[in-house]
Order: sequence, then C-alpha cells, then structure tokens
Amino acid sequence: MKKYIFSLLAIILAACNAQASATPIVATSTATQAAIENTATATLRVPTEMPTFTLVPSLTPFPSKISATDGMTQLLVPAGSVYMGGLDILLENDELPAHHVQLNSFWVDQVEVTNGMYGLCVSAGACRLPVKLNSDNRGDYFGNAEYKDYPVVYVAWFDANAYCHWAGRRLPTEAEWERAARGDTLNNYPWGNEPPNELYANANNTLGDTSRVGSYPAGMSPFGALDLGGNVWEWVADYYQGNYYANSPAENPQGPENGGINFLRAIRGGGYQDDLISMRVSNRGYEVGPDSSALPNEEAYYGKSSVKIGFRCVESN
Repeated sequence: MKKYIFSLLAIILAACNAQASATPIVATSTATQAAIENTATATLRVPTEMPTFTLVPSLTPFPSKISATDGMTQLLVPAGSVYMGGLDILLENDELPAHHVQLNSFWVDQVEVTNGMYGLCVSAGACRLPVKLNSDNRGDYFGNAEYKDYPVVYVAWFDANAYCHWAGRRLPTEAEWERAARGDTLNNYPWGNEPPNELYANANNTLGDTSRVGSYPAGMSPFGALDLGGNVWEWVADYYQGNYYANSPAENPQGPENGGINFLRAIRGGGYQDDLISMRVSNRGYEVGPDSSALPNEEAYYGKSSVKIGFRCVESN
C-alpha cells in the first residue's frame, strides 16, 4: 500500500517531481471458496440475519435499491464520461495522462461492506473469515455486534472478489470507482475541492481507527456514495500498472492484463490514517493480490490483507 508521511516542504516537492512506484501483484478472478483453514482463535459471533442498517432513501434523493442478499443500499451511476486522472498540483506520474473515459451505467454500493454483511457470507460458507479479527486499536472487532456497521478489514483481494460474487455483484473497475467518486465534475475529492477534514471524512489519523460506515454525509459523492474518501482503502478489480493510462481504452476500461511479478491489484480512496494526497479521487494505490500459481494452503493464493483495506461492490445495470 502506498503511504505518505509528508511535511509541508515534502508535499510541495512531491507536487513538482512526483514518482509512481509499483510493486507487482497477481490475482485470480475466480470466487471459488478457499480450502485454507483460518487460524483465528477469538470467540466469534458471526451474523446469520440480514443487517438492518440502511441510509437511503432518508439521506439521499438518488435512484437506489436494496440488495436482497446482504441488505446493501445500491445507488445508480448513470452512463456517462469521467475525466480520469490527476488534475491538481499533487498529482503523481501514475495518474497521467488525464483522459476522458466513457462508461456504461452501473449500481454502486453506497457504503463499504460492513462486518455484519461480510459475516453473512462467512455463515453461508462462501467467504473465509478475515485473516485477523481485530482492527487497528480494537482487539475484538469482526464478530462483535458493536462494530457490525463498521467496514470489514483484513480481507485480501480474493476475499473481496468472492464476497461480491456471492452477493450477485462484482468489484468495481478503477474507472467505475473514479466515476462514482468524481461524477461529472472535475473535483479532486468526492465532496469537492476542499481538503479532507473531520467534517468530510475519517482521515488524517483523527480517530486512529475505522468509523461506522456512512458517518460523514458531508463527504457524499455526486451520486450519493459515502466514504469514497477515507475510512478504509478499497479493493478494485483492476491489476495495477503505473503506466496504464497511456494505453487505457476510451470506453469501459478493464485495467491491464496483469499486475507484474507481484500480482499487484489497485486500491482506491485512502484510509483513516491518510492525508489529502491519498484521498484525492485520482490517487492510485496498490497491494499484492492473489498468485494463481500458489496452493490454497499458502497465503500467496489469496494475496495480502491489511487492517487499512476493505471494499465495496458494484453491479452492472
């Protein structure tokens, strides 16, 4: 995962001479249930009933529907064009060149997938347990009813992909994620151009851990999605390549064919510890994804997980 620890001087210098680094990933697109045994020892209270948490339509006037599988509120993103890539002085090389991309309409999850929702998939036998059951500062996190409406973490790309398929959806492409976050605007953040603060997002290590999904309505994107900036990074479908935009298709890009020797998968949105650079809608992060040549009893088969990475899903319209 890309991390930034900048002083003001470093930010200015980075704006002038940004460099994109890459660490390769490989991932399998299958959602087959893994045979690996989870070694967590905490006492679990995995949900077996549909979560009741919902934000729409009370907060937003956007076209929406509720998933019958996990109770997620889904918002319609109409077909259209997104100006994809870096547009500000903080842009990095992997955000160039900025370019127009035409996308079909799709439905995006309003919030990140929660512990409670993910627990339904675990109970159904379609998902592994998270690799670890804690969050950054909470020893008892996944399976704890107090945090059922908080984003699931410690899920690898394999797990996020498996969940979305179980729920009848899929991971968004980088282009779809950026369209959901930026809309028809040229904004640098989902809510506009003002840097992230405690009104818009869980960021800058203000809380030091995850927050309940949907806690920052002022940070809403143009199509009504929440937490697209901050809280946790989000897995997307694409492999990561730093120079992909130079050859990206103009319509419905699916990402590069591979993620290099380390099987990198893209992540988006920044997390609770991140600053104004990582939370820009154009910022591209990455983490190691699944290695299809590994065996199911090996971690590499699933890819890396992190306390700072979760996900949301989309559905084709």
